[in-house]
Amino acid sequence: MNDQSTGAAALAEQYVLTLSCPDKQGIVHAVSSYLFMTGCNIEDSQQFGDHDTGLFFMRVHFSAEAPVTVDKLRASFAAIGDSFHMDWQLNRAEDKMRVVLMVSKFGHCLNDLLFRARTGALRVDIAAVVSNHTDFAELVASYDVPFHHIPVTRDTKEQAEAQLLELVRSEGVELVVLARYMQVLSDELCKQLSGRIINIHHSFLPSFKGAKPYHQAHARGVKLIGATAHYVTADLDEGPIIEQEVERVGHDVTPDGLVAIGRDVECQALARAVKWHAERRILLNGRRTVVFA
Repeated sequence: MNDQSTGAAALAEQYVLTLSCPDKQGIVHAVSSYLFMTGCNIEDSQQFGDHDTGLFFMRVHFSAEAPVTVDKLRASFAAIGDSFHMDWQLNRAEDKMRVVLMVSKFGHCLNDLLFRARTGALRVDIAAVVSNHTDFAELVASYDVPFHHIPVTRDTKEQAEAQLLELVRSEGVELVVLARYMQVLSDELCKQLSGRIINIHHSFLPSFKGAKPYHQAHARGVKLIGATAHYVTADLDEGPIIEQEVERVGHDVTPDGLVAIGRDVECQALARAVKWHAERRILLNGRRTVVFA
């Protein structure tokens, strides 16, 4: 490749198109033809047709040079989206997704996500951390991220959620991550942020509820420690699953050992879920997800 072509490649903007629609012939042809006609170059393409739901899902990573812009692409692609009844999004690949992290008393997932974002392992822009306690205010400040203490009681729950929604709106937040936030969100909040809230929990549910689930698991002699990252819905801990992680444990592992292993798998599962969402690799398919990892 000569210096001129190398420079042109460096100037090309990267974009991601995601879509879902009723499955029918001609979708891939229509999308690829559109990109060709608009001077775009496909870098990577993934698609999946679900015979159970009759839906088609697609993620296309492509590049384009000026004068192509994301606004021009969105405007010109709308006709194709309408013709196939698509639910679609088109975004610049390099734009970092604005995220709010929420935490209560356990900070392992919070610290892990803050570190990954700082080091570039996660392409997110953490707009703020929200907590119903002040335990991690100093940690969050060390990452130069705004910390918002929003206490929650039975009497103030509605006002607390209103504060959260205002923060989401004012900061242009696209994703809320419950990094071990131990408050149940209202049905109304779940509806308003549908598909935009990710939660993590240990995979003992519903077997070991309440306090000290890992100690309960030790008492029952569990052989697998697991964690599940999922989208939040009004059905507690039953939203569409994004990612799961497990690790086998032996009979000699203590309750504290189970807790430590559990924290690790929770961090891993949640980080992958946030990464995939931020890279627009997840499409909702009813109560399930399609993940183009």
